Amino acid sequence: MKKLLGILVLVLLSSSSAFASNLNPEKILNSVDDIYRSNASYGVLNLSVTTTNWQRTLTLEQWSKGKDKHLIRVLKPKKEKDLTTLRVDNNVWNYMPKVKRVVKIPSSMMASSWMGSHFTNDDLVKQSRMVKDYTFSITYEGKREGKNIVEISCFPKKDAAVVWGKVEVIVYRDDFIPLRIIYYDEDLQLSRTLDFTNIQMMGDKMIPTQMTMIPVDEPGESTAIQWKKIQFDLTISDDFFSLRKLQQ
Repeated sequence: MKKLLGILVLVLLSSSSAFASNLNPEKILNSVDDIYRSNASYGVLNLSVTTTNWQRTLTLEQWSKGKDKHLIRVLKPKKEKDLTTLRVDNNVWNYMPKVKRVVKIPSSMMASSWMGSHFTNDDLVKQSRMVKDYTFSITYEGKREGKNIVEISCFPKKDAAVVWGKVEVIVYRDDFIPLRIIYYDEDLQLSRTLDFTNIQMMGDKMIPTQMTMIPVDEPGESTAIQWKKIQFDLTISDDFFSLRKLQQ
């Protein structure tokens, strides 16, 4: 009887291992990084910042092409209208229309706040990528809080230009749509969480239409991004992502 139980346990373990091995963490991480991208995309979104002292909402439009071209322009409010951020490869620039000046953002500033929000420059233009900058593995698969999820833990590669000591990516098991990303600092202390909600069909693709960044060290503060519309697989010329276009 004991021998039979032992064989059953081995069979169950091997079956579980085989099932887990069918999951490709690299593919999952890429799908999370590219959830709002395609070959080329265009979208309009509201970015709402809540701090202990003030609240404000920006309306933005954004274009992306591939994994290394991104342009974001402020539509509202009037005070910040036409302020634009451009990323091409590893280069990032800001255009300030009031003084008609283009400023290149150094890599050391990519972790700084974008427009006073709780998102960083890197968050907005996606310069870093989890597959490129981190080692990773699936650390949990199953039910959690009533949801069937997959958790991937990511640790920075030795020479990666990232500020996080650990990133946990949690996705729904059935379609790998992101549920939450948890960021830890270099001492592996919880720093912030990014929640994905309101999953809807938009641009012929199921996406979370809202993201909320919540910093741990600033209770009551957050920044929410609400997608108003998004289109995928457009035709956009490479010339669109240029310093000349940045200033138009």
